[in-house]
Amino acid sequence: MSEPSSRPAPGTSRPAPAAPSSPASQSGDLTVARLQRRLAEFASARDWGQYHTPKNLAAALSVEAAELVEIFQWLTPEESARVMARPDMAHRVEDEVADVFAYLLQFCEVLGVDALQALSSKIDRNEKRFPTTGTGHSME
Repeated sequence: MSEPSSRPAPGTSRPAPAAPSSPASQSGDLTVARLQRRLAEFASARDWGQYHTPKNLAAALSVEAAELVEIFQWLTPEESARVMARPDMAHRVEDEVADVFAYLLQFCEVLGVDALQALSSKIDRNEKRFPTTGTGHSME
């Protein structure tokens, strides 16, 4: 087992222990529901569920999103487009994306939001709100 991370685990100020690899992560058989269940089990086993209120999860999501922004803060647009070509930077981006996604999934689970349905509905609304103009640029 690898060493625990020095970063706080989602929903807590305690360091996150390294998660053992699971058959689901190795097989590529991942679903939103399965990931939400794993996150819930992870938190429950550590009695962290008490901290997973909508307010706390929304705040944590915001903090993790800011940490993702921080990676790109002083990069030029060209440098930011190449960030995944640098293994050290790619690892940081993937970690922050995972943190953001983990908090978003936990937030949705706590409030009963179907993230995929919410996104599909939002895209439907945006397609009506921002119709194409024929130029490919609907912001004109």
